[in-house]
Amino acid sequence: MEMASFAGFVKTLVYIVLFYYLFKFLARIFAPIIMQKAMNKVQQKMHEQAQQQQNYTNHHSQNQNSKTEIPREKKKVGDYVDYEEVD
Repeated sequence: MEMASFAGFVKTLVYIVLFYYLFKFLARIFAPIIMQKAMNKVQQKMHEQAQQQQNYTNHHSQNQNSKTEIPREKKKVGDYVDYEEVD
């Protein structure tokens, strides 16, 4: 079994620190671009949904307006008679 050397440990720590700072640097550059694209995608989806809702509402209201409803007469079943009990 081989023992880990102090130089190997220091080398590993340097790699970890370099990777951390490289990641941090690249995140500062690319994060705003990625966020902007994500916001544009969300905005586009919201716009499409609003357009679909508006089209549905317009189509639905046009169908209601195009149908001329003929008022129907209510069926008269009969007169209401209030019965009183006679002793």
